[in-house]
Amino acid sequence: MNTHIIIQARMGSGRLPGKILKDLCGFPMLYHVIERCRKSKLAERVILATTVEAQDNSTADFCSNHGIDYMRGSENDVLSRYYETARKFHSSVIVRVTADCPLIDPLIIDSCIQKFKEEKDVDYLSNVSVRTFPRGLDVEVFSFNALQRAYKEAKELYEREHVTPYIWENKKREFKIGESVRASSEYARNYRLTVDYPEDFELMKKIYEALYKEGTIIDAREAFVFLNHHPEIARINAHCEQRPVQ
Repeated sequence: MNTHIIIQARMGSGRLPGKILKDLCGFPMLYHVIERCRKSKLAERVILATTVEAQDNSTADFCSNHGIDYMRGSENDVLSRYYETARKFHSSVIVRVTADCPLIDPLIIDSCIQKFKEEKDVDYLSNVSVRTFPRGLDVEVFSFNALQRAYKEAKELYEREHVTPYIWENKKREFKIGESVRASSEYARNYRLTVDYPEDFELMKKIYEALYKEGTIIDAREAFVFLNHHPEIARINAHCEQRPVQ
């Protein structure tokens, strides 16, 4: 069973264009996301799913120059992009991560993968069905069969743009949805740790400048401690609102 992390990435962000390659302590933000995913012990491969748009030539070049597996597909039909990527690399279990989460936690990734494999005949599970982790530590795990069915059957625009709604909405009870992975006390926080807005990136720079050491990854729990001690930094992006799925 091939368990692969597929990272969704594109340069064309509406609120913060080019964010995935913005410098974060001497490396593009995307580099940190990939390195953190590579620390997973239960995923055999990390793959980038980017777009065929000209602006993502730089994304593809980054992958080529750093030996990163990647696939290019539709910018807006992300469901198609994921499906084609998983098919190309023969992924049987897909872990969905987005490139705007530079504190994505490999321990949480592995916790979700482990639970997915332990639950019988589950098509999908995540740690976001019931949100107990900070936004920015989001992990979804689903089978290739579920992804393929969604790819063939999903019709609504938001179902194509956001990859998994057709699965987790469980239409006509076609998919078996696993119980949400819930945060332990050391992870249960309300901090916003994703990068959609300039304020998000400003906060992430503060965290990285304080905690990052080249050749290692920041323990997300250390970032929580840092923000606990610096509430003025935590407030930088507290007003930023997440875009709804629909």
